[in-house]
Amino acid sequence: METHRPPVYMDCNATTPLDARVRDIVVHYLEEDFGNAGSRTHEYGARAKRAIQRARKQVAAVLDAEPHEVIFTSGATESNNLAILGLAEYGNKVCRKHVISSQIEHKAVLEPLERLQERGFEVTLLKPNAGGWVEPQAVEESLRNDTLLVSIMHVNNETGVIQPIEEIAEVLAGSETFFHSDAAQGFGKELRALKNKRLDIISVSGHKLFAPKGVGAMMMRKRGFKGLPVAPLAFGGGQERGMRPGTLPVALIAGLGLAAELAVKEACERASKCSQMKEQLLGAFESLGASCNGDQSRVLPHVINLSIPGLDSEAVMLAIKDIIAISNGSACTSQNYEPSHVLRAMGLDEDAVRGALRISWCQMTESPDWDEVVSRIRRLK
Repeated sequence: METHRPPVYMDCNATTPLDARVRDIVVHYLEEDFGNAGSRTHEYGARAKRAIQRARKQVAAVLDAEPHEVIFTSGATESNNLAILGLAEYGNKVCRKHVISSQIEHKAVLEPLERLQERGFEVTLLKPNAGGWVEPQAVEESLRNDTLLVSIMHVNNETGVIQPIEEIAEVLAGSETFFHSDAAQGFGKELRALKNKRLDIISVSGHKLFAPKGVGAMMMRKRGFKGLPVAPLAFGGGQERGMRPGTLPVALIAGLGLAAELAVKEACERASKCSQMKEQLLGAFESLGASCNGDQSRVLPHVINLSIPGLDSEAVMLAIKDIIAISNGSACTSQNYEPSHVLRAMGLDEDAVRGALRISWCQMTESPDWDEVVSRIRRLK
């Protein structure tokens, strides 16, 4: 009897598979060292606390931050909300109620910004260039004396385009404006930019980096000896310096810490394997007349966003769904498909937007049968 082979998973920008080494440490802290990190009176609590401390150091090391500048959250969405909405009280106090962000941000940034607007804040959303990145000059031109925050993502989740974080940091060098970056897609993959000391707040997700779902982090870099004036959004318990109360999920946090450490150790090897897959993919889709969306010189090696002339993305995905599992946009909105706000902001025409496919993989991904993929798609033309 022939065994059914599942499609090759190529939607890693939505979520990554769990690294086996990370799984092992998660299981260990679920089944053996399962204590509460807040329990001071016995060894179970002490072991759990040590696991949290180790993970804090591991995450901080990726960002060139101090361990005490890292707090653990449920993921980048919570971190983004805390970073953006948590500054509102301070903004009101000092009469700085202007925020700069971009039109290509994830909904986890855009929707908190909408809440700020409802509270009387003014939000400037910068349009990207045709390559899919925000021009630092646009940030500079929009900066005002009352600008409280600049929030620009590290890597776009749909196109994989790396944003000019370091150049924007230079623009903000002499400003009191806070600088936040949603680094869900770039943490542990593009390592240099997130170490920039001008970045005040960074949001991190575990499940984009081979760690479990349900865990993330937020780095809040001190300015001199002062912490940032970010107010908590929830209360009770005092964990994470009062910023994020609730019993810490030790197993998930330990998994995130190990995933962060492995990402740095294996960065070159992972990038090399992903680049090889990209070469295969581009070779396959070239024969279909596909065009890449986004400045490819700025795209990470594990993702590509492309459009095939005359073809609708839904039809393409349906035709090849038993060979490769891919998407046509953010997993947060793709259940009810809406044309990509990212690609529209980049100025793509409606045919290219409707036909856009996002394909993303990792160092664990096996090569699919590209000849069959091309053959199936060609039949749609």
